[in-house]
Parts: sequence; structure tokens; C-alpha cells
Amino acid sequence: MNKVHIIGAGLAGLAAAVALADKGWRVALYESADHAGGRCRSYLDAELGVRIDNGNHLLLSGNRSALAYLHLIDGLGTFAEQGEAAFPFVDLATGARWTLRPNNGTLPWWVLVPGRRVPGTSVRDYLAARRLRNAGAEATVADCLDPKAVLYRRLWQPVAVAALNTAAEAGSARLFWQVLSETLGRGAAACQPLLPREGLSESLVDPALAMLKAKGAEIRFGARLRALHFIHRRAAELDFDSGLVDVGRDSVVLAVPGAVAARLVPELVVPDDHAPIVNAHYRVAAPAAAPAFIGVVGGTAEWVFAKREVVSVTVSAADQLVDRPADELADLLWRDVAAALGFPAQPAPPPSRIVKERRATFRATPGQLKKRPATQTRWNNLLLAGDYVDTGLPATIEGAIRSGLAAAEAIARHPVARASEWARGARQ
Repeated sequence: MNKVHIIGAGLAGLAAAVALADKGWRVALYESADHAGGRCRSYLDAELGVRIDNGNHLLLSGNRSALAYLHLIDGLGTFAEQGEAAFPFVDLATGARWTLRPNNGTLPWWVLVPGRRVPGTSVRDYLAARRLRNAGAEATVADCLDPKAVLYRRLWQPVAVAALNTAAEAGSARLFWQVLSETLGRGAAACQPLLPREGLSESLVDPALAMLKAKGAEIRFGARLRALHFIHRRAAELDFDSGLVDVGRDSVVLAVPGAVAARLVPELVVPDDHAPIVNAHYRVAAPAAAPAFIGVVGGTAEWVFAKREVVSVTVSAADQLVDRPADELADLLWRDVAAALGFPAQPAPPPSRIVKERRATFRATPGQLKKRPATQTRWNNLLLAGDYVDTGLPATIEGAIRSGLAAAEAIARHPVARASEWARGARQ
């Protein structure tokens, strides 16, 4: 069986690699950094003296691609069970607290129960979300849902910003509907929160590398791809800093960021407008009664996660924050954290680390979605993987993994056809 060369060991590349290795393919995985995981990893912060995640990511049981990947790498056991599908929120402007609790089954009778839905909302408010399903290609979330409604401010807007990394006024309505239909629209069974017991690397990266090594995969870190050389309709050579790799009859999965892929592949169009994400990590133990995570409305912080040794904050589409000094952000976000989790007032925040991802993901606007490329390229042995590829989902963990699995499936489904294409190209 021919080899597959996978460039990039983020979650998209790891997903493609483990899926192909599981099917018996020979896999060579190349990564320019000295670690795998890309934006989704854990590391020891020397200043804080604790291990932190690069960012905060919430997986749900409805993320079918992520669960398939975790099954392949035997990683499901590294996640803590959260019990019921429950999503706590606090409105810092009013002090109101509530927990969203979808019911089992796809018939959403939970919206009929005041204690399960957002306070101040009615059943009619939730039915209005059906406008997203029939939204036009140019429609935004705010075009379809009433920005003046309580439900918009307390649920649709914070969830849309987190999922799309784009303001709801600019985010694609169609893409937001896809997110909702795969999770909240399928009831509690698809909304069980999945949070790593230790960290992102321990759950999503390390088990994948262990599985690949056990399958005999070749893994090379510090391997920066300078160029792809093409002959006829095929990627023929991989030009690394360390030298050339002849592709021959093999397939290539390019699982690098979109901007890098556009530099390597002629005439490739990719999303080119990116939004920042700001994360804050505080070395402090959360109060015993604090939830594992909570959505924050009416403040600067958006989502707060209480972990073993740190409390972490995520703010998506953080254009107004990313250029502010770290000390200022630490003070600003800590006030929201203290109010959300019930910390006693104190003059200064605990030791902190501010992580700014200036180009975290592409903005999920209608215009940017038109620039998402397909998995298959015009080069018959070259496939793309990454959260920027057109998966029908935003640039999330689920979207990245789905892109890698799609590339692996395309290779595994048509190996004979690809060999024939190579033979035709060699004769031309």
C-alpha cells in the first residue's frame, strides 16, 4: 500500500493521519514546530508554574467527528463526565443567573419550561430561530434574529460569537444554523459537555501520537516545508529545509494554515480575513461550588472555565481587546471572573497569563465562506485539511477534525483511481 505524506500536525493533520493509519496506510507526518496540536495544545507556563491550555475549547457530544477521532485514539476516557447537558450563564449587568437545560430527544419541549430556558424569554422567541435554517447565502445572524430581543443578548449572540469567532452582526446565518442543528437541535444527547481532565494535549494530541507510533508511522518535527513541486497534475516533490522528498505514487495531505497553503499551492484561494481571540489564565483555585464553565453576558469576559490549577477566560472576536496591554486585560477580565464565580473582592488579580491569538481563525462571514476551498484540489494526489477548508462548519475543533477525516476518507475511498491518475500523468 502506498504512503500518505501529511504536512502539519495540528488536529486536522492528526485526524487524517490516525484515520489512515487505522486503515493500514503507511503514514509520514511532518510538522514544522517541535510539538503537535497547533492551536489546540497544553504547555507548562514557566512564569505561572502550572500547565495551561493554549486556549479554551468546549467539545459537545454532538461533535460526531471529534468523537470519531477520540474513538480512534482511545481518548474518550481522558474527558470528565459533566452529568446532564446543562449550560450555566450569568448576566453581569443584572446579576441574573440561569442554566439552559435541553431535554432528551429532538422535540424541544424544554422551551416550554421556564426553568429550562433563558429567563425573560418566551416559546415564540425560540421558534424564531427557524429563520436561520432558510437564510440566504448573504444573511447574517443579526439579519435573521432580533438583536433587541432578550434571547438574542443572552443566548444567540454569545453562542454565535464563540462558534463563529465573528460578531453576530457579521457572522453567517447559515453556518450558525449548522452549528445549532448538530448540537442544540438534537437535544440533550448531543449537548453533553466534554472537558479534558488534564489538558488539551493529554486528551487530543498525546494519544494520537502514541497511536501513530504504535502503527509504525513516521513522525518528523522541525520539518518546515518550503515548497511543493508539481509535475503535470500531481504534487511530485516535498521541498523541506532538510532536503527533497520524492512523492512518486503517494498522496499528500496539506494540513497547514490557509495562508501557508495559499503560498504553497498555485492559484489556491483561501479565507484571508482573520479575527483575534484573547485568553486569560489565572493561577487560582476556583470556589468549590463553581461550575466547570459558565457563559458571561454583559461583561468583557465571555466564557470562564474552572480547571484544576487555573481559571481561564476566553473572548472571541476580540478586536477591541487584542491591542490593550496585558496588565490592563488581566485586571479587566478578573473583575468579570470574580463576579461570575463568586470570588471575594481583592485589590489585584492573582498571577496571570494573557494569551493573544491575533489571527486565531478566519471570520465566518458570508464573504469569507465563499473563499473556502474544497478538500480535493486540481492536483490529483493533493488534498487539503484544516479549519479553513469547506466542511460546512466554522473554524472549530470539530471543523478541523472533520476536514482531516474527510481528506483521509477521500484517499482511502479511491486508491486505485489515484494510482491510475498517476500513471496517466507520468505518460504525459
